Formats: sequence, C-alpha cells, structure tokens
Amino acid sequence: MWLLLLLVVFALMFLYRWYRQSLILENLTDKYVFITGCDTGFGNLLAKQLDKRGMKVLAACLTDHGAKDLKKETSSRLQTMILDVTNSKSVSSAAESVSTIVGDSGLWGLVNNAGFFLCMAPNEWQKKDDFLKVLNVNLIGMIDVTLHLLPLLRKARGRIVNVSSGIGRIAIFGGGYCLSKYGVEAFSDSLRREVRDFGIKVSIIEPGCFQTPMTLSVDIYANKLKSLWENLPTVVKDSYGQQYYEQYEKNLKVLMRTASPRAYLVPDSMEHALTAVYPWTRYTPGLDCKLIYIPASYLPTVFADYWLSRSAPKPADMKC
Repeated sequence: MWLLLLLVVFALMFLYRWYRQSLILENLTDKYVFITGCDTGFGNLLAKQLDKRGMKVLAACLTDHGAKDLKKETSSRLQTMILDVTNSKSVSSAAESVSTIVGDSGLWGLVNNAGFFLCMAPNEWQKKDDFLKVLNVNLIGMIDVTLHLLPLLRKARGRIVNVSSGIGRIAIFGGGYCLSKYGVEAFSDSLRREVRDFGIKVSIIEPGCFQTPMTLSVDIYANKLKSLWENLPTVVKDSYGQQYYEQYEKNLKVLMRTASPRAYLVPDSMEHALTAVYPWTRYTPGLDCKLIYIPASYLPTVFADYWLSRSAPKPADMKC
C-alpha cells in the first residue's frame, strides 16, 4: 500500500515537472537574441534553429567567411556581425550595433557560446600564454560581452545563457580549458543572484563531449600535444617518459573520437533556456556528462581521483 502511494507521488511529481518545463513563452517572434561564436559548432546550429522558429537572431561570427556561410542558410531576419570577444573595441562596437538594432525593446537573449580549446595536456607542459589564449576567449571575453549588454538585457528582462562544460565541474585534464569553464560557473552563479531582481534569468549549459568541428579536429590537437612534448626540457621529458606521452595522446584521441554525434542536444538546451517560461538553472546534455562528470563532482575527492585516474598514464619517475 505504502509502496503504491509512493509510486503515485513520484509519478505526479514527474508529471508536474514535465508540464512546468513544457510551458513556452508567447510572442517569441518579437524577441532579439544575440549569439557569439556562430561560425561553426553549437552557435551555428542554434542560430539556424532560432531563425527557423521565427526569432530575431543577431549572430556574431569571428570571420567574414563564417558570417557569409551562415547568411546563405538562414532567412533575411537573421543578421550577422563580426566579433572577436578578446578585443574590447570589437566588443564595444558589437554592443553599439546591437543597441541600435534592438532599440527600446531591449535584448531578450544573450548566448555566450564562443569558445576555444587549445589542447588536452598536462599543466607542466604548457606556458602562461597557452593558458591565457583559452581564458581570454572562454572566460574574459564572455565577461566583457555580458557587461556590455547587461543594460539592454535589463530593458527586456531577458535571459543569459552561458556555455560551460561538464568538465567545468570536475577537471579531467590540465591547461586553460577546464580552468576557464570553472570560471564560467563562478561568474554565472554570482551574476544569477545579482540580476534576479531585474527580472533577468541566467542559465548554464554544461555539455559533455559532442561531435563538433573542434572534436573532429583530433589530428590538430594531437600535433599540438606532440609540439608541447618535443619542446619540453630534457629533465621534464625524462621525468614523464615516452610511454606517458604516448598514452596521453591515445587518451586524447579516444576522448574525441568517442564524442556523441547528437550535437543537437546542446542547441535544444539553449533554446529551452531562452524560450521556456521556467528555464532551468543548469542543463547537462550528453550521457558522459550525466553519468561521469556530474556524479564524479559530487563524490568525495579520494573516490573521484581514483575513478578518474584509472586510465591516466603513469610517469617514468614515480615517487609512490
């Protein structure tokens, strides 16, 4: 009897949650959405998806080539502009253009999607500039764009969608990428509480590993890893050993070649964050994110370290 009652309660809770999350806003065709990083990948997919829905998309691309290709595949509603998020002048210029376009209606949605991935490599193999290249795009550039557009978002009582990662919860390799995504989480959490009273909602997208131009460029990253390895001082190379490098390269290729082909799950999450009456605070598209990264982030450190270190290469100069 009690078991049946418990099942009924859980079923009702599930139905309520499903109904609540299925509620979509009206008058979406009147709303402007600004998306960064639309040359390829998730930003490109989202721009096309929202354009088909009838929303007014302002798609920021890094290159003229990316902007022209996107325009060929979308309607006349979609407008493109060139934006380098690491250049404050470029960000200011884009913000002025957005302000002119949206006018008094304000900006409904900002999707901070632009991202950069240098290489999966041990921290010691990299230099300060390697970290900065990633941080300047994934974190500092995102902050700069957000600060410039906040006044327009307040006008519309709109939405901010920041793209983090499943490995923004638990770092699985060295370098600036995981570091930058941890920063996205921190910035988004503090921002969410600050702008809540203005009617602005902030959502974080934490994808797993999907097939995108980034993950499909596995040979480029393997060559970068090789370059880092070959330029290490002899004393460092001797400490790690050739076998360590080879296993690390193998792990890199396995991670990227097992990426999920269901990349549409990410723009679907972004769209829900922009259009739902009750958007989620966090979205975790991808089974690897749901089954590995998020659970590992809640484990005691000793267990998470053991779990994630099982397939890690072992250095030649081991001290334990």
